[in-house]
Amino acid sequence: MVKESQVQFQVGIIGAGFAGIIMALNLLRTGRKDFILFEREDSIGGTWRDNVYPGCACDVPSHLYSISSELNPRWSRLYANQPEILAYLNEVVEKHQLESYIRYGSDIVFSEFHANEGYWELRDRTGRVTNVNMLICGIGPFGRPKIPSFPGLDDYQGIQIHSAVWDKNCDLAGKKIGVVGSGASAIQLVPALAPEAAELTVFQRTAAWISPRNDQFIDPKTQAWFERHPAIQRGIRHLIFWIMELRGLSFFGNQLIYRWLAKKCINKLQQEVQDPIVRTKLTPDYQLGCKRVLSSDDYLPTFNRPNVHLGIAAIEYFTHDGLVTTTGEKYQLDAVVFCTGFEVAEIKTDWKIYGLEGRELFEEWHRTGLQAYRGTTIHGYPNLAFILGPNTGLGHNSVVHMMESQMPYILKYLEQLEKSGARYLNLKSEVQAHYNQILQTHFAGTVWNSGCQSWYMNPQGVNTTLFPGLASRFRREMRKWKLKEYEIIGT
Repeated sequence: MVKESQVQFQVGIIGAGFAGIIMALNLLRTGRKDFILFEREDSIGGTWRDNVYPGCACDVPSHLYSISSELNPRWSRLYANQPEILAYLNEVVEKHQLESYIRYGSDIVFSEFHANEGYWELRDRTGRVTNVNMLICGIGPFGRPKIPSFPGLDDYQGIQIHSAVWDKNCDLAGKKIGVVGSGASAIQLVPALAPEAAELTVFQRTAAWISPRNDQFIDPKTQAWFERHPAIQRGIRHLIFWIMELRGLSFFGNQLIYRWLAKKCINKLQQEVQDPIVRTKLTPDYQLGCKRVLSSDDYLPTFNRPNVHLGIAAIEYFTHDGLVTTTGEKYQLDAVVFCTGFEVAEIKTDWKIYGLEGRELFEEWHRTGLQAYRGTTIHGYPNLAFILGPNTGLGHNSVVHMMESQMPYILKYLEQLEKSGARYLNLKSEVQAHYNQILQTHFAGTVWNSGCQSWYMNPQGVNTTLFPGLASRFRREMRKWKLKEYEIIGT
C-alpha cells in the first residue's frame, strides 16, 4: 500500500457503534494504530445511543450480544436494556483508550475514490476533508427510521413521535395514545406505556409471532462468579449461540423444530390473552420466521388491561385530533407513536460514495438492489468494506457474531493491500454476480420464500437483508480469502 503525502490515515471507519468499535479493536490487536473513527454525533453507541424509548432492550441474550474479547460479567439480567448496553460500549472504549481515535461531530456526506493515487477522499457536513487508504463503513442497518406517510398527518395537532427518535421530555402519562405498528419496538414500548396511559390503542397491520423470552435478573453473586471464572461465562455464551443456531434450523426446512417452536408461540398466546376475539386478532396467518420472530414476556398480557385496545383495520387518514380507519372507525388521540421500523432493504441517504469511473454506490443500489460480495466488498468500489452490508442480517442469532465473522476477511484484504504495495484491489464483477446469484437460490425452501411481505425485502421482492444460512456457516465462509477474486492495480 502506497501512503501518499496527502493521505492522513491508513484506515477510516465510519460509525462508532458496535461495528466501528469491533473494527477498531481488531486493528489494534493486529498492531495497526493508523486509523480514525468518524462519528456524526457527540458520543458513541450507534443504535444503542439513539434508541431510548421506554422499555428498549436487546432481544438476544446479553452473554452472546457482546464482543467476544470483551465479555461483561456484570450484566444485570439475561436480556440487557438499552442503558446497560450503552454503558458496556462506553466501558470498552475507555478500557482500550479508543477516544483518541474518534472524531466526533463528523457526519461523512461525500466519499470519492482517487484511483490514480489509491485513496478515499472523505468530506463531512462541515466541509472538513480527510483522506484514507481504506474506508470501512460501520453505519449499521438500523440508523434510518422509516417515517410513514398518511393523508392528513400534517394536520394532526397532537404529539407525533417515532420510537427511534424518542424525546425523553415527552410526557404521555394520562393521554390517549395510538401506537402505529406491532414489531420489535412496539412489543417493548407498549407494556412500558400502558400503565400510565388513559387509553392505548395498538394499530396492528400484521400479527407477529411472539416466542417466550424468559428474561430474568442475574444476581450479584452470579455476576461475581462470572468475574472469577470467565471460562464459565464463555461456555454459557457458546451454549446460547448453538441453541439459537438449532432454533434457526426451523427457518431452513427442519419441520420438527419448526412445529415445536410454532406450538410454543401459539400456546403462549392462548395462555396469556384472555379475550378470544383479541387472541384471534393476534394470531399470525403466515409461516413462523417469514417476518421477524419477536420475544416478549409482557406484550401479550398487556392486552388484558381495560385501557389497552387492538385495532387491525388500516389507517385511512389523520384528522386534527386523531385518525380514521378504512372501516370508518374514528379514534381521538392525544399522541401518536410510530413503531414503523427502519429503512433496511433500501438505503435512503444524502451521503454520496463515488467509486471507479464516477459510479455512485447508493444510486447504483437503488437501480439494481443492494448487492455486495459476502456483504463486505463491492465491485467498482476498491479499498472499501462494509460491516453488516447486504445479506448479512439474521432472523435467529446475534448480529454481533456476524460483525466479528467479517473481521478476518477485512483484515486479510488490508494485509494484501499492504503486502502487494498496490494502489487498490478491485473485486471482479463476475465474482460478485456469481455470489449473489447463488445466494438468492439459497432462499428457496426457507420460510422467507413462503409468500409473506416483510422489511427483509426490497420493492422488487428480493431479500437483500438476510443471510440465507446459519451464522456458523457465514463465519466459515468469511475465513476464505482468495486473491484471485480481485484485480491488483498499481503494484
